[in-house]
Amino acid sequence: MNEPALPALTHDVPTEPYVPAPAAVELAAERQPVVWVPDAYGRMVPMPKHVAPPPMARPEPRDLTPLPLLDPLAQRLMGAGIGGGALAAGVGYGIGEAINALAGLGSGALLWVALAVLAWRTPGRAVAGGRGSTVHIRKAVIKRSHFHG
Repeated sequence: MNEPALPALTHDVPTEPYVPAPAAVELAAERQPVVWVPDAYGRMVPMPKHVAPPPMARPEPRDLTPLPLLDPLAQRLMGAGIGGGALAAGVGYGIGEAINALAGLGSGALLWVALAVLAWRTPGRAVAGGRGSTVHIRKAVIKRSHFHG
């Protein structure tokens, strides 16, 4: 009769203690300095300093002093009197435009009607001694507070 073999109850394990294999020792004085640089994905990775790319040059600080309100060249030209003629021409042009606008309004019949109605109503109030129709306005605010229903 062939009986099946029973599994072994013990494992064949070596009994001598673990001895690590000898490895080369790197001293801190012999090691190259390590710098952290960003990789293509924005993560910081260590890299030997002699292999790392050169650092970026720091940009010059910006001049944040406030600028003058007018250009210095324009200030000098105004001081010399060259800009005075241009200023007078601009004022003259503006006055001419205002006169043209008023002349254009004079031809509108609606403006004359509005002025006539205003003139017709104003003396009536002035003759009455400032008494006109009286309007009484009564304003009442009623507030009811209902808490929880």
